[in-house]
Amino acid sequence: MELNYSEDSNKPPFRKFMITYNPKFSIGDNLENIKAALTGLPIDAAIIENSLNYEFSDTIIGINHQKIDIGLAIANMMNIPVVNLQKIKEVGLEKAVAQKEEYLKWHLDYYGEYAGKRNYGQEAMLTIGNGYFGLRGAYVESHADKDNYPGLYVAGVYNQLTTKINDRDVVNEDLVNLPNAQYISFGVDHQLPFTIKKADIQDIYRSLDLKTGALTTTLHIQLSTGHIIQVRATKAANMNEWHRYAIKYELKPINFSGSLQIYSGIDGNVINGNVERYQDFDQHHIDVIGMSAHDNQVSMTGQTKNSHVQFVINSKLDSQSVETKKLIDTTTEEGKVEQTLSINVEPGKSYEFEKNVTIFTSKDEDTHLEVQAQKELDASSFDDTLSDSQKFWTNVWQHSDIIIDNDLTSQKLTRVNIFHMLVTSAALASGKLDASVGARGLHGEAYRGHIFWDVTFDLPFYAIHYPAIAKQCLLYRYNRLGEARKYAESEDKQGSMYPWQSGMYGDEQSQFVHLNPVSGEWDPDNSRLQRHVSISVAYDIINYVHITGDQEFMDQYGLEMLLSISKFWVSMTDYDKSADRYDIHHVMGPDEFHEEYPNSNDHGLTNNAYTNIMVSWLFDKVNTLVSKENQDVLKKASDKAGFSSDLLDKMNDIDHKLRLDINDEGIIGQFSGYFNLSKLNFDSYRKKYGDISRIDRLLKGEGKSPDAYQVAKQADTLMAYYELPFDEVQEVINRLGYKLPANFFTTNLRFYLDRTTHGSTLSRIVYSVLDQIDGNMDQSWQLFSTALFSDYYDIQGGTTAEGIHLGVMGATLQIETKCYGGVRFDSNEVTINPHLPSIWNKISFKETYQGINYNFVIGHHRIDVTADADNHISVAKKGYSLNKNKMTTITYK
Repeated sequence: MELNYSEDSNKPPFRKFMITYNPKFSIGDNLENIKAALTGLPIDAAIIENSLNYEFSDTIIGINHQKIDIGLAIANMMNIPVVNLQKIKEVGLEKAVAQKEEYLKWHLDYYGEYAGKRNYGQEAMLTIGNGYFGLRGAYVESHADKDNYPGLYVAGVYNQLTTKINDRDVVNEDLVNLPNAQYISFGVDHQLPFTIKKADIQDIYRSLDLKTGALTTTLHIQLSTGHIIQVRATKAANMNEWHRYAIKYELKPINFSGSLQIYSGIDGNVINGNVERYQDFDQHHIDVIGMSAHDNQVSMTGQTKNSHVQFVINSKLDSQSVETKKLIDTTTEEGKVEQTLSINVEPGKSYEFEKNVTIFTSKDEDTHLEVQAQKELDASSFDDTLSDSQKFWTNVWQHSDIIIDNDLTSQKLTRVNIFHMLVTSAALASGKLDASVGARGLHGEAYRGHIFWDVTFDLPFYAIHYPAIAKQCLLYRYNRLGEARKYAESEDKQGSMYPWQSGMYGDEQSQFVHLNPVSGEWDPDNSRLQRHVSISVAYDIINYVHITGDQEFMDQYGLEMLLSISKFWVSMTDYDKSADRYDIHHVMGPDEFHEEYPNSNDHGLTNNAYTNIMVSWLFDKVNTLVSKENQDVLKKASDKAGFSSDLLDKMNDIDHKLRLDINDEGIIGQFSGYFNLSKLNFDSYRKKYGDISRIDRLLKGEGKSPDAYQVAKQADTLMAYYELPFDEVQEVINRLGYKLPANFFTTNLRFYLDRTTHGSTLSRIVYSVLDQIDGNMDQSWQLFSTALFSDYYDIQGGTTAEGIHLGVMGATLQIETKCYGGVRFDSNEVTINPHLPSIWNKISFKETYQGINYNFVIGHHRIDVTADADNHISVAKKGYSLNKNKMTTITYK
């Protein structure tokens, strides 16, 4: 690479850089050398002079007998667009750069064929869906194997199976992988259908268009027989008629004429095989009951083995090129139905087919599933599905986009996160699905598709932009309030205790044993003791109603849930008369590395600081709500919850007397006795293992226990400062009778950061916010950026393969608008206190708060804000009046 650089508008003197490719290094290392050589230069774009000629990308080059999309690689690495010299000659430099930059902001692209978990991860990132179903971004020609996993998941469809492990019957409830109906492939001269095989593939390019929701995969194929063919598959989920998806399949023979076969089918021989560490468990969740075919259509019916959720999946194969109905042959074998269409082809001519698929289950339709599925299939077409998808996403980007000026990579990944937030949830807005959003979306099988506290990190985005989705997530919890009461009763507690892992019914789905991939042993799992999930449910209710102003929800559902949860936490406390303090025993905090005290026969910990702070906060909030609530509404909710006025008095006493463990330096102990634990030599373990993010597994593999050490998987003690305004947390601590030194927050933050390994993707999210609060923007930005990249680069070494991390995706959006943009809804008045990263020129977004729609444009010293109602806001603690639909410009320092 030769670079000529001038500081003065391309005028002499020039500086010349020569960067040579070193074949001893990997392509990645050579790219890093380029980045290092150009550090400090104000480069706005790069130009490729000698790229190869491809229609799907104009920045692919050949290096050392390999091909690489150098433009995509440099754009990711250096945050600049890379343009082709020929394009510059056609439209000019400025326009070429602008066009490429615009493209990169709206597309998630992958070039080349990858294997194993890396390809699994790309499939997860390329998942399309509509909140009713998620369809992994696998090649349509693939079946499940070690490199490909074409999963299909429908929200709320779970099944339980029992497997004997270590002489114990272990019950697992899984989000079910349903039959693979996206399968379509081709064959030449009646040979076997084409499969994804490296030896046959010259090039692969996959591109997810965030503007339309369409995923396009282009393959250049040269078979061992010498036949060369170009194949393009475009998939789209219907975002309006959410039982449908469609595939356009285009074939272009390059060097041959003759007979070509199109194979299309539905494969019911699927299992839940996406997660390697689950392979010892029974994963056969479905029974195929019936298969049928007529003309160009096939149908498969079945049900889940134990939950007995019935399903009907139909598909039809159409073509504008040939008459499909008369030429199709159908074959069936156990659990699989396939149709074959034979046509004659000519070289250089394109042949286009479309496959439409409909999915129905008895979870959303009680009767006549086959009739509904057939009616839906008759009405479906690729054009309609793509049109509905495009209309939906156009509306999303008009109302929910976050526009970041001068950061190409953050812009793209922000939109990717918004995309997957809605892939996971959009259909929930209908109110017709009894489901919520799982921690790994509808994108894979990790955590078995369960609902965790991760919803807390997603709910603000939904409440601000799509309150109907947020409401449904809360109704999912309300509909399982009875199970939460049973769970509390089973542990000799009162009120409602929500499970750490929830699935179809709302009973506890956490396991008693967990496979440690380091040791290969089955370790005890006490994660169900994370009772703070019930606090998260309460927090989500209060936060949702505050953001939306949905008092009707509070009156009909929310208040009963809050009273039931409060009753549970009252029953969790024990009074120590000698100290006049209350203790909460047998819990775990968000940290998760600590399950019990060393050498203890008892499970759980005492006085987890986060839990106790949030319980005190909750009791104070509920007391305030009750004092303002309509008496008839209050009585009705209290009767349902079995809540008496005496409990309010008890709550008031508890929220002043819960115990915290605070040392002489003002460090808040993560739990009682935390300071007695041993300190770990982190440097020694980093030298030994490199990645120590899961230090718990490493320690157990050495025969040690993380319970004995001051280590943390993620933020715990200071988690309340992420969820609540700083002053509210201080009010709680003061109300509990504790006084902290002036610099306590910095001291606590440094103390716990030094002990945290970021074994959860949520860890960096929380600490990014805490660092910003502490005024350390450099570290805040570093943590945020890593979190933003976490699924794109699969920083945990294979976990994205098992599904995206939805909590992180939702939380990054909140950091951008609430933390960096500084727009907060803590009080009835919108407050703005920006802390923009230095790389960003400005950030623009729309948000709805208590029924008023706001449009914010926030720069480093200027804010433009418009509201559709007269209102007041506060900027840097100074008040301003807004006039309806009139932009107000505010300058600040």
